[in-house]
Amino acid sequence: MAANFWTSSHCKQLLDSEDLNVVHQLDRERGLTLEECKLIKIHMSNYISRLAQNVKVRQRVVATAITYMRRVYVRLLQDAGMSDATQLTWGIVNDTYKMDLILIHPPHLIALACIYIASVLKDRENSTSWFEELRADMNVVKNIAMEILDFYDSHKMITDERVNAAMSKLPG
Repeated sequence: MAANFWTSSHCKQLLDSEDLNVVHQLDRERGLTLEECKLIKIHMSNYISRLAQNVKVRQRVVATAITYMRRVYVRLLQDAGMSDATQLTWGIVNDTYKMDLILIHPPHLIALACIYIASVLKDRENSTSWFEELRADMNVVKNIAMEILDFYDSHKMITDERVNAAMSKLPG
Protein backbone atom coordinates (compact mmCIF):
# COMPACT_ATOMS: atom_id res chain seq x y z
CA MET A 1 0.00 0.00 0.00
CA ALA A 2 1.34 3.40 -0.94
CA ALA A 3 2.05 5.92 1.78
CA ASN A 4 -0.02 8.50 -0.08
CA PHE A 5 -3.30 7.31 -1.61
CA TRP A 6 -3.37 10.21 -4.08
CA THR A 7 -0.08 9.08 -5.67
CA SER A 8 -0.87 5.36 -5.54
CA SER A 9 -1.67 3.13 -8.48
CA HIS A 10 -5.06 2.48 -6.86
CA CYS A 11 -5.98 6.15 -7.11
CA LYS A 12 -4.86 6.30 -10.74
CA GLN A 13 -7.02 3.29 -11.61
CA LEU A 14 -10.33 4.41 -10.09
CA LEU A 15 -13.24 3.91 -12.45
CA ASP A 16 -16.33 5.96 -13.17
CA SER A 17 -19.53 4.33 -11.98
CA GLU A 18 -20.92 4.70 -15.53
CA ASP A 19 -18.07 2.54 -16.83
CA LEU A 20 -18.67 -0.07 -14.16
CA ASN A 21 -22.45 -0.27 -14.38
CA VAL A 22 -22.46 -1.70 -17.89
CA VAL A 23 -23.54 -5.17 -18.89
CA HIS A 24 -20.97 -6.71 -21.23
CA GLN A 25 -22.24 -7.33 -24.78
CA LEU A 26 -21.97 -11.13 -24.45
CA ASP A 27 -23.86 -11.05 -21.16
CA ARG A 28 -26.60 -8.90 -22.71
CA GLU A 29 -26.91 -11.42 -25.54
CA ARG A 30 -27.41 -14.12 -22.91
CA GLY A 31 -30.23 -12.05 -21.43
CA LEU A 32 -28.45 -10.91 -18.27
CA THR A 33 -29.57 -7.60 -16.82
CA LEU A 34 -27.45 -5.19 -14.79
CA GLU A 35 -29.34 -6.28 -11.66
CA GLU A 36 -28.55 -9.94 -12.39
CA CYS A 37 -24.87 -9.11 -12.94
CA LYS A 38 -24.77 -7.38 -9.55
CA LEU A 39 -26.55 -10.37 -8.03
CA ILE A 40 -23.91 -12.71 -9.44
CA LYS A 41 -21.09 -10.49 -8.12
CA ILE A 42 -22.61 -10.52 -4.63
CA HIS A 43 -23.14 -14.27 -4.77
CA MET A 44 -19.58 -14.91 -5.94
CA SER A 45 -18.16 -12.58 -3.27
CA ASN A 46 -20.07 -14.49 -0.62
CA TYR A 47 -18.90 -17.78 -2.09
CA ILE A 48 -15.24 -16.70 -2.14
CA SER A 49 -15.51 -15.46 1.45
CA ARG A 50 -16.95 -18.77 2.61
CA LEU A 51 -14.34 -20.68 0.63
CA ALA A 52 -11.50 -18.62 2.10
CA GLN A 53 -12.82 -19.28 5.60
CA ASN A 54 -13.15 -23.01 4.99
CA VAL A 55 -9.64 -23.48 3.62
CA LYS A 56 -8.17 -20.97 6.08
CA VAL A 57 -6.65 -18.74 3.40
CA ARG A 58 -4.93 -15.59 4.61
CA GLN A 59 -6.38 -12.53 3.00
CA ARG A 60 -3.44 -10.15 3.10
CA VAL A 61 -4.88 -7.65 0.66
CA VAL A 62 -8.15 -7.36 2.55
CA ALA A 63 -6.31 -7.18 5.86
CA THR A 64 -4.13 -4.35 4.55
CA ALA A 65 -7.15 -2.36 3.42
CA ILE A 66 -8.96 -2.98 6.71
CA THR A 67 -5.89 -2.04 8.73
CA TYR A 68 -5.56 1.22 6.81
CA MET A 69 -9.10 2.26 7.64
CA ARG A 70 -9.08 0.75 11.14
CA ARG A 71 -6.11 2.72 12.39
CA VAL A 72 -7.35 6.06 11.19
CA TYR A 73 -11.09 5.87 11.59
CA VAL A 74 -11.37 3.86 14.81
CA ARG A 75 -9.19 6.49 16.48
CA LEU A 76 -11.36 9.26 15.03
CA LEU A 77 -14.54 7.53 16.20
CA GLN A 78 -13.14 7.27 19.71
CA ASP A 79 -12.04 10.92 19.68
CA ALA A 80 -15.52 11.94 18.55
CA GLY A 81 -17.14 9.96 21.36
CA MET A 82 -18.70 7.56 18.86
CA SER A 83 -16.94 4.34 19.87
CA ASP A 84 -20.32 2.59 20.20
CA ALA A 85 -20.64 2.88 16.41
CA THR A 86 -17.30 1.15 15.79
CA GLN A 87 -18.57 -2.43 15.60
CA LEU A 88 -21.47 -1.51 13.32
CA THR A 89 -19.12 0.50 11.12
CA TRP A 90 -16.80 -2.49 10.75
CA GLY A 91 -19.67 -4.70 9.72
CA ILE A 92 -20.61 -2.20 7.03
CA VAL A 93 -16.97 -1.85 5.89
CA ASN A 94 -16.70 -5.63 5.54
CA ASP A 95 -19.86 -5.68 3.44
CA THR A 96 -18.40 -3.11 1.02
CA TYR A 97 -15.86 -5.70 -0.11
CA LYS A 98 -18.75 -7.46 -1.84
CA MET A 99 -19.36 -4.35 -3.93
CA ASP A 100 -17.58 -2.43 -6.67
CA LEU A 101 -17.19 0.72 -4.56
CA ILE A 102 -13.43 0.28 -4.13
CA LEU A 103 -13.08 0.51 -7.91
CA ILE A 104 -14.91 3.83 -8.00
CA HIS A 105 -14.18 5.70 -4.77
CA PRO A 106 -11.10 6.27 -2.59
CA PRO A 107 -11.03 4.07 0.54
CA HIS A 108 -11.32 7.00 2.94
CA LEU A 109 -14.63 8.12 1.42
CA ILE A 110 -16.02 4.58 1.62
CA ALA A 111 -14.96 4.45 5.27
CA LEU A 112 -16.62 7.82 5.93
CA ALA A 113 -19.82 6.59 4.29
CA CYS A 114 -19.77 3.54 6.57
CA ILE A 115 -19.25 5.77 9.61
CA TYR A 116 -22.05 8.03 8.38
CA ILE A 117 -24.49 5.10 8.08
CA ALA A 118 -23.54 3.79 11.52
CA SER A 119 -23.92 7.24 13.09
CA VAL A 120 -27.37 7.68 11.54
CA LEU A 121 -28.45 4.19 12.66
CA LYS A 122 -27.11 4.87 16.16
CA ASP A 123 -28.92 8.23 16.08
CA ARG A 124 -25.82 10.23 16.92
CA GLU A 125 -26.69 13.93 17.04
CA ASN A 126 -23.09 15.12 17.19
CA SER A 127 -22.06 13.29 14.02
CA THR A 128 -22.94 16.19 11.72
CA SER A 129 -20.46 18.54 13.35
CA TRP A 130 -17.84 15.78 13.34
CA PHE A 131 -18.15 15.40 9.56
CA GLU A 132 -18.04 19.19 9.11
CA GLU A 133 -14.74 19.29 10.98
CA LEU A 134 -13.33 16.74 8.53
CA ARG A 135 -14.28 18.99 5.64
CA ALA A 136 -15.44 15.95 3.72
CA ASP A 137 -17.69 16.43 0.70
CA MET A 138 -20.89 15.21 2.30
CA ASN A 139 -22.66 14.91 -1.05
CA VAL A 140 -20.12 12.29 -2.13
CA VAL A 141 -20.22 10.56 1.27
CA LYS A 142 -24.04 10.43 1.18
CA ASN A 143 -24.04 9.11 -2.39
CA ILE A 144 -21.68 6.31 -1.37
CA ALA A 145 -23.87 5.63 1.66
CA MET A 146 -26.89 5.34 -0.64
CA GLU A 147 -25.01 2.83 -2.82
CA ILE A 148 -24.26 0.78 0.30
CA LEU A 149 -27.90 0.92 1.42
CA ASP A 150 -29.00 -0.08 -2.11
CA PHE A 151 -26.68 -3.07 -1.80
CA TYR A 152 -28.42 -4.09 1.42
CA ASP A 153 -31.81 -3.79 -0.29
CA SER A 154 -30.59 -5.96 -3.18
CA HIS A 155 -28.92 -8.41 -0.83
CA LYS A 156 -32.23 -9.04 0.95
CA MET A 157 -33.76 -10.18 -2.32
CA ILE A 158 -31.09 -12.76 -3.14
CA THR A 159 -32.69 -16.15 -3.37
CA ASP A 160 -31.24 -19.38 -4.68
CA GLU A 161 -33.81 -19.29 -7.48
CA ARG A 162 -32.72 -15.83 -8.64
CA VAL A 163 -29.03 -16.75 -8.43
CA ASN A 164 -29.59 -20.02 -10.29
CA ALA A 165 -31.64 -18.24 -12.98
CA ALA A 166 -28.89 -15.65 -13.50
CA MET A 167 -26.08 -18.24 -13.36
CA SER A 168 -27.87 -20.44 -15.90
CA LYS A 169 -27.44 -17.66 -18.46
CA LEU A 170 -23.65 -17.89 -18.15
CA PRO A 171 -21.71 -20.27 -20.41
CA GLY A 172 -21.10 -23.73 -18.94
